[in-house]
Amino acid sequence: MSKISEIETWLQENFAALLAKHQVPGAAIAVLAGGEVIDHSAGILNKGTGVESTVDSVFQIGSITKVWTTTLAMQLVDEGKLDLDRPVRDYLPEFVLGDDEAAAAITVRQLTCHTAGFEGDIFTDTGPGDDCVEKLVATLSDVPQLFPPGERFSYNNAGYCVLGRVIEVLRGKCWDDCVRDHLFAPLGLTHAASGPYDAIRYRAAIGHVSPKPGEDPVPAPIWALTRSNSPAGSTLAMRPRDLLTFVRMHLNEGKADDGTQVVLPESLLAMRESQVDVPDLGMAEHWGLGWMLFDWDGGKVIGHDGGTIGQSAFLRVVPEKGVAVALLTNGGQPMHVYQEIFTKLLDELAGVTVPARPEPNPAAAPADFSRYVGEYSSMVADTVVTEEDGKLWMSRTPKGIFAEIGAPSGKEELLPSRGDTFVAKTAQLPGVYMAHAFIGDDGNGRAQFMHTGRADRRVSQ
Repeated sequence: MSKISEIETWLQENFAALLAKHQVPGAAIAVLAGGEVIDHSAGILNKGTGVESTVDSVFQIGSITKVWTTTLAMQLVDEGKLDLDRPVRDYLPEFVLGDDEAAAAITVRQLTCHTAGFEGDIFTDTGPGDDCVEKLVATLSDVPQLFPPGERFSYNNAGYCVLGRVIEVLRGKCWDDCVRDHLFAPLGLTHAASGPYDAIRYRAAIGHVSPKPGEDPVPAPIWALTRSNSPAGSTLAMRPRDLLTFVRMHLNEGKADDGTQVVLPESLLAMRESQVDVPDLGMAEHWGLGWMLFDWDGGKVIGHDGGTIGQSAFLRVVPEKGVAVALLTNGGQPMHVYQEIFTKLLDELAGVTVPARPEPNPAAAPADFSRYVGEYSSMVADTVVTEEDGKLWMSRTPKGIFAEIGAPSGKEELLPSRGDTFVAKTAQLPGVYMAHAFIGDDGNGRAQFMHTGRADRRVSQ
């Protein structure tokens, strides 16, 4: 029996039980190895309707969309219409931020690798029309700059909306039409949707959220985030097999299954080159153009994760081995499912070791907490870090859309993990710790940022 056949048998015997164990209502998975794709599904798409998940069901892929948006940009690079190292304003003269000097300097490349430096969690609803991305970009005029462009990494959804708008201008059509015409069509995708009006034509999953920590997940009150963030990942949905068709093009020198040249090979290789190092958060070590880049034992891995309203998506690719795994879920505690499945599959199919999630390490406790104590703020939350009785504590108050959707607030202990990285328990994900890295220097020996993938700037003196 081949390895891929053994994996298929293992999934048939264990997938449904794993979902049940971790309260995941439904999921689908696809695996690429040896040029062959297998897929499997279990559970239900919507607890309110009882519709079962199948391998052809479409789930939202969330921020994995950013790899698709970058691929659309690289097609324009191939055509000589876009230069990654030119300022965004060369293509969008109307691009304005709170810091005009920074807005004039930001390049297209910096949008693709999250180094543009402005606040990135901007989810303003600008309506359902084809002009929604254009309207969102027009609302960024007061968005503050966290650090000079190119200085460091900070995850930036709004940056990808700006990139999406650049693509729209150069193509002369909305982002949805761009992804359908320039990726769905040449790849021959049959179960992929740019938004809810497409998704409803298929068996579409709805996200599930827990009313309170520990409670069984229930259907989310809305299907998706606002369309204005579609280039960043608010609406794109598909079955896992179609996601791997996209990946297979990336691994096959930019050619679709029928031989169509979708992107030039050199552009796809450029996407996998490191652009910036990522703080020690237990996620990617580096970021490329769109891709997360992992330095794992056994080989280089690329990928991305995605999260929307109650849906979570995971994609990992080992290019040198031609192996890829895509897992799409609709609620519960999917991180545990990801960890168990990907650890087994990537080891057996590619000889790659998935590292453990960050955990507390009392031996790593610093002698002095003064570097970390203070107030940190962003447009989505205010955080106060204090020292009490020899322990470090964090009090977080959500703001904006995160407060509206009920993001957790309250006080959590920050437990030492390694160096300037601490971890805290997450109420939404029992047994999972979220890493917080304190980076930079404010000039007085204190951390300039508290980093969780996004950099929150110190505001206390």
